[in-house]
Formats: sequence, C-alpha cells, structure tokens
Amino acid sequence: MLNKLRPALGRVLTPIGQAVARTGVSPNAITVIGTIGVGAGALGFFPRGAFFWGTMVITAFVLFDMLDGAVARVTGKTSKFGAFLDSTMDRVADAAIFSGLMIGLYRDDRELLAAVALYCLVSGVVVSYAKARAEGLGYTCNVGIAERAERLIVALVAAGLDGLGVPYVLALALWVLAVLSTVTVGQRFATVHQQARAAEQRREPPAHDHESSAGSHA
Repeated sequence: MLNKLRPALGRVLTPIGQAVARTGVSPNAITVIGTIGVGAGALGFFPRGAFFWGTMVITAFVLFDMLDGAVARVTGKTSKFGAFLDSTMDRVADAAIFSGLMIGLYRDDRELLAAVALYCLVSGVVVSYAKARAEGLGYTCNVGIAERAERLIVALVAAGLDGLGVPYVLALALWVLAVLSTVTVGQRFATVHQQARAAEQRREPPAHDHESSAGSHA
C-alpha cells in the first residue's frame, strides 16, 4: 500500500542522498550499517522491556537505511548485488525486531503476545519469500495489504506507545499484524495461482482440437 508513496519519498530523499554521497560512503555500507543499528536497537533494548528507547534507536537506523537507494541513484552505483544485499538485510532487520519483541514480551510474562510476535515474524518471512519466489518463476506478485513498510510502521509505533505505558496498543497491533500478514500470504498465493493457471491454459491445445484429431484417425 505504501509503495504508492515511493516516488514522492524518492524526491525527498534524493537531496539528502546527494549530501551523503559527497562523504564517500557507499550504498552497500549504508545498508549494512543500518541493519546493524536496527539489530542493536531491537536486541539491545526490546528484550529488557525498553520498548520506547528501542523504537527510537530502530527508527533512526531505519531512516538511515532508506538512504542507500538514494545514494545508489545519485552516484550511479545501482547493482543487482546491491538489491540482493538490501533485500537480505531487510529480512535480518525484521527478524531482529520481532525476535526482540518476542523475548521482551516473554520476559514480561506476556507469553501469548510473545507467541503472536513469533507468528508475525514467521508470516512476514513467508510474505517476502512468496514474492521473491514468484518473481523468480516469472510471475508478478505486487499485491498485499501488509507489506514490509506497513508491518514495520504498525509494530514500531505500537512498541513505542507500549513503552510509554499506553495499554493494549501493542497487543492490538500484533494481533492485527498477524491477521493482515496471513491475508497477504493468501493474496499472493491466489495471485500466483491465477497466473500459473492462465499460463497452463495458454499452453494446452483446445479440447475440440483433440476431438478433431480423434475423428480423423477414426
């Protein structure tokens, strides 16, 4: 859903990317540093129950990580390896965030919510893998109501508010994420299945051709 905002976001980030590019830092370095920062924030604060400060650290490095694409564009250093690295590091960052939440919730005696956080982690991986595998097979899979950006925003906002003492918001957010991630997986399966069926039908000769062939042999 937030993919529609990418063009506008790109226009905002380009001037910042130009400034960062002048420092000589590479897009891949930004990706790795951003991921390390997110992991440190998630696994350093969330397991201790410091959800607010963990969210602040994670958000700072998520915003920093968003500059890798802008720097790559303005320096002409876009590459397939860079895209692969960025996608892989995103999975690492997501795992750190939801693992940190899970551990923190479990230590806070919120075992059920910890299990929901684990489900959100696994379903998020399936959402991303389904798209990657579909595209690897030549299908398009740009559907879903809970892609990575939406999942991160919901999880981080809720975790931050929980850290400030706002009740129920994290529980509500995790349950909503669990449902939306499941729906997104279903949407992607349905989309790929539809494309696969259409491809099979294009390859199969019409039924009357089989009948005509059988009649000619008779």
